[in-house]
Amino acid sequence: MSMSFREATAQENAAVYGGLVDAVGGIATIVLAVVGLAGVNPQLFASIATIVFGVALLIQGGTMLSEYAQIIFPTGSQSSSVEHFGGGSLSAVFLVGAAGIVLGVLALLGISPGALTQIAAIAFGTALVLSSNAVWQLYVLRHAAAKSEAAQSQSFGGEFLASEMASGSAGIQSLAGLGAIVLGVLAVAGATNDVVLNLVALLALGATLVLTGSTLSTTVLSFMRPWSSQA
Repeated sequence: MSMSFREATAQENAAVYGGLVDAVGGIATIVLAVVGLAGVNPQLFASIATIVFGVALLIQGGTMLSEYAQIIFPTGSQSSSVEHFGGGSLSAVFLVGAAGIVLGVLALLGISPGALTQIAAIAFGTALVLSSNAVWQLYVLRHAAAKSEAAQSQSFGGEFLASEMASGSAGIQSLAGLGAIVLGVLAVAGATNDVVLNLVALLALGATLVLTGSTLSTTVLSFMRPWSSQA
């Protein structure tokens, strides 16, 4: 029993750290975008911010996929939430993160830096829209799995906080993703100050990633107490 408890704790810690890394990546993206908007070599910082955001998005996709894979329902239990979950959106996040890193590196090497970073911003926005409900679905599934195994109905304060954060972050992530797509399309279309539009898109994406990473960590932490008490 103690061995299985330590294994579960290690998995939860990995998810918490993954959420924190996402938040740090979002903050770094914001800082780089702000520096670029301040007029310090905007295209260079746009390329670097694209790489940083791509890495953070890659980590987020991997962390979320790992969390979903670890959710286990006891034999005989049923959860309608599982039927509505599709892993395609998280796979898209993982792939877009990897593609964004490649595009950012090519832009940093001077290969059509403007166009590549703008295309990456559009891809990032699309990935956020597609995965906007991922954290909320993770909360619902973990809540259902915990209740199925514990066969109890009580809730803890952390669960309510995680629920509010997860539901709120879904809408914000969708809006930020749509905004990034619009800004990226305008930049690709040749709008005036296209680099500025690209940096603003990255700024919005970075802020959203901070929120998503914090929400993911809160969601995982909210279930540590119920699981630990059963060990």
